[in-house]
Amino acid sequence: MKRAGILNRRLAGALAGLGHGHEVLVCDAGMPLPEGPRVVDLAFRAGVPSFAEVLDGLLAELVVEGATAAREVRAANPAAAGLLADRFPELALVPHEELKERSAGARLIVRTGEARPYANVLLRCGVFF
Repeated sequence: MKRAGILNRRLAGALAGLGHGHEVLVCDAGMPLPEGPRVVDLAFRAGVPSFAEVLDGLLAELVVEGATAAREVRAANPAAAGLLADRFPELALVPHEELKERSAGARLIVRTGEARPYANVLLRCGVFF
């Protein structure tokens, strides 16, 4: 058994299969999930695990070269907006409807237990070299 890092075997396996340019949507429990992308649902109950916990865990495992979130996050969820701004100084913001459309092209969707609106981000994978 692994002693550190991501222990969820479905998530660890999905992350190992990602390559440069692939996208990963980290989303709240209310985000509509499109058909197609692989989904790892970590939601246990409302708020568990939190968006911040899952995002920070993923950032410890992935190289991210870009991130996109819904512009509505700034007004509707200032805590998530601040978290995203701290993690991604060059965060791209698009209308929520566009983020939902773009999520259909994600290689992986990781659903958190977050129960606050617009706690969603689309990550574009980079390379470590």
